[in-house]
Amino acid sequence: MGARRSFSLKFLIAAVVVCGVLYLTAGLWLPAIGHVLVYDEGPGKADIAVVLAGDLTGARVTGAAELVRRGYVPAVMVSGPPGFYGINEADAAIHYMVEKGYPAECFIPLKHSGLSTRDEAVALLDELKRRGVHSFVLVTSNFHTRRARRIFLDLERRGGGGPQIRMLATPDRDFDPDAWWRTRQGRKVAFLEWTKTVTSWFGV
Repeated sequence: MGARRSFSLKFLIAAVVVCGVLYLTAGLWLPAIGHVLVYDEGPGKADIAVVLAGDLTGARVTGAAELVRRGYVPAVMVSGPPGFYGINEADAAIHYMVEKGYPAECFIPLKHSGLSTRDEAVALLDELKRRGVHSFVLVTSNFHTRRARRIFLDLERRGGGGPQIRMLATPDRDFDPDAWWRTRQGRKVAFLEWTKTVTSWFGV
């Protein structure tokens, strides 16, 4: 009985110490959890920019359009899965950018039926191959970049190669890698992205 109490006391003390250390070092490991999701190589020259779907604020397509304006790429391919109220997402994104003053001819809609990043990647890589593209800038939200890059590279490896990929992370309204835990939406984004990241390791 005494040995059991001694073990319980030691376990309680260890748990308190661990919790204390985690609390005191939260400023180090909480940002690290956010930054691990991000893979950003910045702007660079390429044959084309490719925008992944799923951004309701327009940050992704705006970041890609700026690559055209600054002379990094000649055009932007916009991923177009089924959207809302009968409007394809690529059409909605391009309309949004034209309303902001960007030329419509800068954008190439690619409509498909994919509902996941992997589905998107299959459709986009097939189209890039058909067009003879050798390099592209893949533009998506900061929290989505590392997982998206791994998916595209995995598909290229399985297919015997593909265009060179450069990742460009765009800021996200709901996710700041340095402070994601301070807001409900930030915690939600981090949880969902980490869940998708871990499950994707097992092919789910």
